[in-house]
Amino acid sequence: MARDLRKGGIAMIAFLQAQNCSNFPGSWRHPAAMPDFMSAKYYQRIARTLEESKFHLAFFDDRLAMPDFSGDYDMAVRHGVRTVKMDLIPLLTAMGMATSRIGLGGTYSTTYYEPFHVARLFATLDLMIEGRAAWNVVTSLNDSEAANFGQDEHLEHDLRYDRADEFIEVVMGHWATWADDAIVADKATGFFADPAKVRALNHVGKWFKSRGPFTVPRSPQGHPVIMQAGQSGRGLAFAARWGELIFASIKAKEAGQNQYRQLKDAVSDAGRDPDKVKLAPAIYAIAGETRAIAEEKRALAESLAVPEDSLTLISEVTNFDFSSVPLNQPLSDAEMAQVGINLGLKGRVIERSGTSNPTPQDFVTISKRGTINESQVFCGTAKDVADQMEDWFTSEVCDGFVLSATHRPGAYEDFGRLVVPELQRRGLFHLDYAGTTLRENLGLDRPVVTRPGFSKAAE
Repeated sequence: MARDLRKGGIAMIAFLQAQNCSNFPGSWRHPAAMPDFMSAKYYQRIARTLEESKFHLAFFDDRLAMPDFSGDYDMAVRHGVRTVKMDLIPLLTAMGMATSRIGLGGTYSTTYYEPFHVARLFATLDLMIEGRAAWNVVTSLNDSEAANFGQDEHLEHDLRYDRADEFIEVVMGHWATWADDAIVADKATGFFADPAKVRALNHVGKWFKSRGPFTVPRSPQGHPVIMQAGQSGRGLAFAARWGELIFASIKAKEAGQNQYRQLKDAVSDAGRDPDKVKLAPAIYAIAGETRAIAEEKRALAESLAVPEDSLTLISEVTNFDFSSVPLNQPLSDAEMAQVGINLGLKGRVIERSGTSNPTPQDFVTISKRGTINESQVFCGTAKDVADQMEDWFTSEVCDGFVLSATHRPGAYEDFGRLVVPELQRRGLFHLDYAGTTLRENLGLDRPVVTRPGFSKAAE
């Protein structure tokens, strides 16, 4: 059944990395890629381009370690596989100073930070950019990240989500400890804020103790939008409970429709309004004035990937050094037992290769990690790309799209110049921003606090 467009058009999100490449590791090799990725001007230029095209949000993915294998990072460094990883908050602040409407989001881990720190950091960012901030909640990935924070190994999967649940409870708790009208700032009487409208959290739980009072008042949008990427099992339950914008990996329409219904049902079961939670898969949109031009662009992007990119990224998400095994040699039972963390990837490779002992090449070919084909690719003229996006959107595969870049900033420029006007002509994408905050522009409710510690929904 086709979706009711009155509930809002396509939400467009740009996928960013604070590093030498986009999420496509070969992008830095593209002849049109701008080289000044360690400057504020680079990210401000991208932000202005996206805002001119009316993107709802630009968000940064992040990891807390460069890809390595038991401390061996030579291959990652040599080939530039996501080796530069700058902190996101200074970049988001710089981008916010260069724009006025586009939302700006950053990834921060619930495994290696403290709730009060993250709550204060994002609340402050939200004030500085006037209600346009989003927090992408992750539990982190591998032992390399653990090592950078003084730990021997990464927490087990479900434990990470248990910790994350309490972490976000604390963050949301702090964000609700100032009433919206707490500040009076009456100079004549010297009355700054009403103590009855500010309270301490006094949280004591299994993982965290955090007292407060919180030190950052409310922003124009209440508090930052919550992003999440959980898609199955424990991660899906977490996303259904907390997520407002869900980042997904979808490769086929029918599977995507099933995933969409599963998420919306889970949100409803969690007692939340599924229309207030948006699902957006990652895509590459490669548009050209003609199909031939678009296919040439795609061929160039595909040619930039090298096997070392794939092996590095597969090793990063499995905690196993795939470079230690010849490319076409089957992994032994003992080696397969060491391939962990991303069990979905492991199971998919075993199933599709037809063997319990696949080769590193099987992992590369089946996962497509390190290539643009890891995500769905919409390629062709503006009409072709818009047709594919419209089909997914109106068939309830998704509520929007996360645009990955074959190179920066050109991929964003091409999309804005060619595809956005076609989507707008069809009534699928807004002509201008609905308001000044990210929540207004995404059609999300503003959480109101009339009594400290209680949101409007809770009362």
